[in-house]
Parts: sequence; structure tokens; C-alpha cells
Amino acid sequence: MELIRRAADRGIVTLTLDSPRNRNALSAQLVAELYAALAEVETDPETRAVLLTHTGGTFCAGADLTEASAADTPASPSSAPLDLARLLRRLVEFPKPVVARVTGHVRAGGTGLLSACDIAVAGPGATFAFTEARIGLAPAVISMPVLPRVDPRAAARYYLTGERFDAAEAARIGLVTLAAEPPRDAPEATGDPAGAAEAAEAAVDTALAPVLDGLRRGSPQGLAESKALVTAEVLRAFDRDTGTLAELSARLFASGEAREGMAAFLERRDPAWVC
Repeated sequence: MELIRRAADRGIVTLTLDSPRNRNALSAQLVAELYAALAEVETDPETRAVLLTHTGGTFCAGADLTEASAADTPASPSSAPLDLARLLRRLVEFPKPVVARVTGHVRAGGTGLLSACDIAVAGPGATFAFTEARIGLAPAVISMPVLPRVDPRAAARYYLTGERFDAAEAARIGLVTLAAEPPRDAPEATGDPAGAAEAAEAAVDTALAPVLDGLRRGSPQGLAESKALVTAEVLRAFDRDTGTLAELSARLFASGEAREGMAAFLERRDPAWVC
């Protein structure tokens, strides 16, 4: 079953993460399919930009912990961190703008996927967290796109505590471009979850409309060269740190502490070190 859906509308290609069974986790299949989809879109002269969105209530949950816990050993670490680094770099250096449309939750490696996009719009119900430290890991590879964008004090707080925060805070610290405001008469206040979800979707699409209109008006050359200017610092981080951070991530995933943390997460219990 394919995990990436593709649709096109007036110069905007929408790539939809469609693996709700594992909350759009960064499985080997999803990473490979998204990389391949970007390669196909890059050669389309009619495409001005990519819109990256999702099905289900989660944009991306980060690493597929079921895969990771089964694959990693100290003697034979997984290639997943390096594969993720390649995907994130692909998004950053992609010659067309990439816009993230987020109406659900974003965790751990999912924040890296989000940060690799040029523009990110999050809905009223979106939440975010860097949860790696809670399971014996660190946000290593994703730091390359995250840290150049996020306020340093906020990065320290959320990297270390794993606290959850909302779309407004994500916009304040630079993780997303814009937090879409819910309508004042949103159904959430009346206890209508389905209506609230629809209102959140509509709020994001309303916020996105002028962004997508602006991208449709851009020339291919103008968009590519403008993007190169604003991504130069992020790409320097990839040039400098990819090997070191991918190696660190692989080592952590294979460690005993992380294996306990991942097992605790999958078993829905506290890991052994919790005081």
C-alpha cells in the first residue's frame, strides 16, 4: 500500500502522508516514498510549489519505534538516521517551495520534517513536542533544520523537557510560520468534535490561501533563487553535521537506555529511570 498520495491543482502539488495506522511515522517505506515523490515533482515544469499535508489526527509522529526497536543493535546500527537526513536535506534544497499544512499533532522527528519545509501553517488543534529525551534519544538529525529556525532558549526548554506546546507557541518560537486562528463561533465550544475538526481544517485553508496564491504568481527561476537565499544557512548545517549527527542518532537508537525507552513507550508505561 502506498503511503504518499499525490494531487495537483493550478501549479500546487499536494503530497499527503497517508499512514494513519502508525500516525504517519517515519517508517523506511514512508521516507523512501516521499523522497521518490519529490524527485518526480522536481521535473514537472508546471509545478510551482509542493504542499505537504497528512491524513488522520497526526502530521507525523517521528521515528517508527516498532521498526527502530526491532532493527537496531550496537553491532549493526540502522541506516534510518542517515536516510532521514537525506530526506530532510532533499526538502531544504528542493528547487521549489515546500509548504507544510498541519492540522494535527507533530512529535519528535516530525518536527524535523516540518522544519525542512519553507513555510508551515498550523491549525488550532495542532500540538508539538520534542519527545526524544524521554525515551533515551536526542533530536540529533532534525537539529539541522530545526535549530537555525527556532529561538535558542525555546529549543533548550523543549528539547530537554519534552513538553507539549500549541500552534501559537510554535509560531512564537519560529517552528511554524503561522498559527491559523479558529473562527470565533467554532463548534468546539459547543462540544461538537467533528464540527471543531472541520472548522480547524477550514481555518488552515483560509490562512494558506494567500500563501499559495503568492507562490502561483512566482516565476520558477525567481522562486528557486529566492529559496536558495533563505535556506543557505540550513544547508551549511547539513554540510557540516550530517555524518556526525546521523552516527550519534544511530548509536543512541542502538543503546540499552533507548531500547528501554522505546519498549516503555510501546507498552504505555514509564521507563525505568523516571523518578
